[in-house]
Amino acid sequence: MAVDREQVKRLLKEKGLKVTNQRLLVLEAIASCPDEHLTAEEIFELVKLSYPEIGLATVYRTIQLLNELKLIDKISFDDGFARYEMGNTRDGEQKHHHHHLICLKCGRVISFRDDLLEELEQKIACTAGFHVVDHEVKLYGYCEECGGDLIEEKRE
Repeated sequence: MAVDREQVKRLLKEKGLKVTNQRLLVLEAIASCPDEHLTAEEIFELVKLSYPEIGLATVYRTIQLLNELKLIDKISFDDGFARYEMGNTRDGEQKHHHHHLICLKCGRVISFRDDLLEELEQKIACTAGFHVVDHEVKLYGYCEECGGDLIEEKRE
């Protein structure tokens, strides 16, 4: 996934923030791993490849800023690490997060992009008068390599 540098520069300037190489490189590092959920340390290692003089503290501050700007999202898989992925906005408009399937044995995280909750959200809006604008779903179980295929054997 490519980062639209001009759009990011525009957003930073609109917010009265400096456009720095470090900010752009951190965002590009996260965007370069679209199906991964990176820790700050992993982001630091990626940025350091092209900008060796960057410090870990700078990466942490940049991550916090990018998260506040909704350019990246902070997520937790209950493993003690904060992880980051590209934000849940597209062309300035908020979209739903994708969901995550978490293997209880190996810890693998699989992104699940099909949004099956739209009907539930509509029902909530009609019955409770509550407008859902976002949700986060984490499903825990076992990936195929760790025994997820046992479900198929039980069906037979």
